[in-house]
Amino acid sequence: MNHRSGELYKDKWIACTTKDLVISGYYPPFGVRKHIPYERIVAVQAVDIGPLTGKLRIWGTSRLDWWAHLDPRRPSKQTALLIDVGRFVKPFISPEDPGTVKQIIEEHMSPGSSGG
Repeated sequence: MNHRSGELYKDKWIACTTKDLVISGYYPPFGVRKHIPYERIVAVQAVDIGPLTGKLRIWGTSRLDWWAHLDPRRPSKQTALLIDVGRFVKPFISPEDPGTVKQIIEEHMSPGSSGG
C-alpha cells in the first residue's frame, strides 16, 4: 500500500484508493478514467473470462449490460470482476490480481451491500 497517495492496490489499469475504485482506459476513444466511490457499489462478482464473457475483447463489449475497460492483456487472463453500481450497464474489469481487488472493494462497500 502506498500510504502517501492512499492507494491500496494499483496495476496498469485498475487502482483501489481509500475512497474509490479507479478504472483507467474506461471511456473511448481517449481512455478517460472512471472513478467509482465505494459507497456507490452495490455488489462485486468474480466471473470467469471465456469466449462468451470478454476473453476476445480488449475494450467495450458485445453485451448491452457490461462495459469492459481497455486491457490488451485480457485474452490471457482467467478472472474478471463485474461491478454492480445499481445501473443497467455494469463495469467489467480485469485487474492483475482480481482476488485482492474484490476483497478491497468488499471491505469498503457500504454495509448491506453484497459481494458475489
